[in-house]
Amino acid sequence: MTHSPVMIASCACGSVEVKALGKPIVSAACYCDDCQKGAAQLEALPNAPAVRDPGGGTAYVLYRKDRFACSKGAELLKSHKLKDISPTNRVIATCCNSAMFVSFDRGPHWVSAYRARFHGELPPLQARICTKFKPEGVVLSDDVPSYRSYPPGLMVKLLASRIAMALGR
Repeated sequence: MTHSPVMIASCACGSVEVKALGKPIVSAACYCDDCQKGAAQLEALPNAPAVRDPGGGTAYVLYRKDRFACSKGAELLKSHKLKDISPTNRVIATCCNSAMFVSFDRGPHWVSAYRARFHGELPPLQARICTKFKPEGVVLSDDVPSYRSYPPGLMVKLLASRIAMALGR
């Protein structure tokens, strides 16, 4: 069974590449405190490309773990954590300090890939989430729905993708 399309993401210098198969779970920009702090840390690395958009959000494309893999340069990937005990790993390509994706030590069945790293036609942004944390004075456009926290529709998509993954679909 094929899961077209195949989406390719790479670091800024091209030494690291990841592939995502099939339709993403969702494409969203997050404004939570952790995403903002994590993005600031990654952007502070030498010559690191931007992670946040001009409004302070971090845009991700979420894929099931079973449909996401590093296809080139895995040895160049390194995890960053906000705290040593955090289960969240912000993974960068050490060759050029490009943020590649967010994975977790335990728990979630998905990978949050940084939208800016993908090539070609990207899935449209579907939502802005956790906007109650957006930087003061930032006005968000109304081109996609904005939610102060996690919208029920996102939770339904995550649950449906977990069920499909468990059933091997």
